[in-house]
Amino acid sequence: MAGHTDNSIVIAAPFDLVWELTNDVTRWPRLFTEYAAAEVLERTEDTVRFRLTMHPQPDGTVWSWVSERRMDRAAREVRARRIELGWYEYMHLHWTYAEVPGGVLMRWRQDFEVRSDAPVTTQQIQEKINRSTKIQMAHIKERVEEHHAELCRSS
Repeated sequence: MAGHTDNSIVIAAPFDLVWELTNDVTRWPRLFTEYAAAEVLERTEDTVRFRLTMHPQPDGTVWSWVSERRMDRAAREVRARRIELGWYEYMHLHWTYAEVPGGVLMRWRQDFEVRSDAPVTTQQIQEKINRSTKIQMAHIKERVEEHHAELCRSS
């Protein structure tokens, strides 16, 4: 059974700034609360392959995986996929950005399938991703808007 999530948030900042900050993987440990590290492994003009490492779980477990992002600024979208799949058969992400009144609508869609031998169900993962995405998007919004306000003050 495949899982799907679809979440969005409006960030009160210009598109160029939202795009720059949210697509700079090296900034992710500051933009996301769940990532301890982001290491770029390979980069071309529009593609980045990187390793994400999460903060340790209460039991000391540390999750880490390699992903790849292909960014299309002209289309205002990013397509990503996990390379190291862990408990997933596949994990595909699609981020889109649209200018709207009040800022930029950033939308994340995720499609995935959990392996049959995983200790969790697709429904459980879907619920966890939806909860976490809302938290992460709110944190990203706060950080980008703070950065935008600082730039405005220094201009």
